[in-house]
Amino acid sequence: MTLSLTSNAFAAGQNIPSKYSCLGREISPDLEWTGAPAGTKSFAMIVDDPDAPAGTWVHWIIYNIPAATNSLPEAMPAGSQLSDGSLQGRNSSGNFGYNGPCPPSGTHRYFFKLFALDSLLDLSSGANGDQLLKAMKGHIVAQGELMGTFSK
Repeated sequence: MTLSLTSNAFAAGQNIPSKYSCLGREISPDLEWTGAPAGTKSFAMIVDDPDAPAGTWVHWIIYNIPAATNSLPEAMPAGSQLSDGSLQGRNSSGNFGYNGPCPPSGTHRYFFKLFALDSLLDLSSGANGDQLLKAMKGHIVAQGELMGTFSK
């Protein structure tokens, strides 16, 4: 099944405003989704840049987002655990929370990948992208993505 993931900050395939990048406030954009199937127990998101020179760069990892949630507001906090119980992993910079686009050169693509899961993940905060993908294996019931671009 497919989730529909959108943002008021940018349309699919369009430029991510500087406000959300290293050139601006470097805050997360608002996100909203629909299409979660019955039985969804949590959501997880990975934001990455496959165009990074050293390989895919992970900009944000958040998981165990409550099943009743269908959006994330702009400027999500950077802590390891959020007030709703969601957990954040470490991005490729080694930090908790959102790390905005900041390509060294050219235009890069940034994929916001959302997963609906049939369980909460038995994963402590601070997981990296590989650990999250491994923990989600066999639990993904729907997914969707929103891609935006950015260049300095």
